[in-house]
Amino acid sequence: MTAPADGHRLGLADPGQENALLVGIIEAISAGPGLQPLAASVARLIVEATTTDVCFVHVLDDNGGALTLMGATPPFDHQVGRIHLPVGEGVSGWVASHRQPAVIAAGKESDPRYRYFPELGGEHYTSMVSVPMESRPTGLVGVLNVHTRQRRDFTDRDVRLLSSIGSLVAGAVHQARLHRRLAAREHAAERFAEQMIAAQEAERRRLAGDIHDGITQRLVSLAFHLDAAADAALEDAGVAVRELARARELTDLTLDEAHAAIAGLRPPVLDDLGLADGLASLARSIAQVQVRVVGRECQLPEHVMIALYRIAQEALQNVVKHAQATQAEVELRCDATSARLRVTDNGRGFDPGAQPGSESSYGLRSMTERAEVIGGKLTVTSRPGIGTTVTATVPVRSG
Repeated sequence: MTAPADGHRLGLADPGQENALLVGIIEAISAGPGLQPLAASVARLIVEATTTDVCFVHVLDDNGGALTLMGATPPFDHQVGRIHLPVGEGVSGWVASHRQPAVIAAGKESDPRYRYFPELGGEHYTSMVSVPMESRPTGLVGVLNVHTRQRRDFTDRDVRLLSSIGSLVAGAVHQARLHRRLAAREHAAERFAEQMIAAQEAERRRLAGDIHDGITQRLVSLAFHLDAAADAALEDAGVAVRELARARELTDLTLDEAHAAIAGLRPPVLDDLGLADGLASLARSIAQVQVRVVGRECQLPEHVMIALYRIAQEALQNVVKHAQATQAEVELRCDATSARLRVTDNGRGFDPGAQPGSESSYGLRSMTERAEVIGGKLTVTSRPGIGTTVTATVPVRSG
């Protein structure tokens, strides 16, 4: 069934079709918590029941700043996960920001809200309606779009039906997102446990090597110089003084190495200074790059402070080793619900998707896992030539 080209209204669905559509969507919701299968099923059901030509299901990301194409009918199903639209841009972004439907019967290219995506072939579709997927318990979770090749004058009834579908799907999308986050957190915890064991063994080997090659050897050398000083004390006071001076140097070096080994196990500055001043101390220890620290002290659990400190430490090490930067900034911000650590540099930048297996990608994985294991999230923004920003956001429980 195809809409007539003369623009006369054609109902989106008759009551029987509406009921079949709603039953089909309820069955899709009941099929399981997978977000992409749910979005794909909803898109297919809507096209079949409404005699439209294509349907897109855009889902809001966890930060609420962008929409991602999560479900689409052929021939656009292969674009799922590839199309991203900031809230406020395009018709879908406008619907997400204004929380109200948008109907365009024709001439969408002249609509100031419209944004052309070559991958979605907008030039082949004349009419469209876009509605928010939201409900009172969940809030906005995404945007639902339908398009037709020939002109169709969508009615208020059509929009209400699609809005009802969006509201019904919103709860399922919300549950699917919660399930995905829980699964990701469980997976992160498993990976963290595995890597923690491996890291403990590697740390033990490193510390054993450091103690054997550094502290032990210096203590042996220290004993030698003390023996030499004792032998020379009665015969040549000058030799004794030189040996004692050398013994003192070795004592200082050994103490420094012992302090370094202790700091490798736990950053003592957190006990002495707190997180904000600890980050400032970390910044001062980096001579190769000028590092600026902004932000005030946050009252955070000890394990969260340690994780954020280690993330900052790893991020700054990456800046020194890979970024070819001259300046970096470490920002710490807290409010009633979250703590945010941001490390920005003015270096050469990189493509975050093209780093598998490199030393820097290992550092990014390490930071990501540290953030995830404390319930947070790490995001990396970078492009060649514009520097890199690493942001760790961690929820803070009140009370």
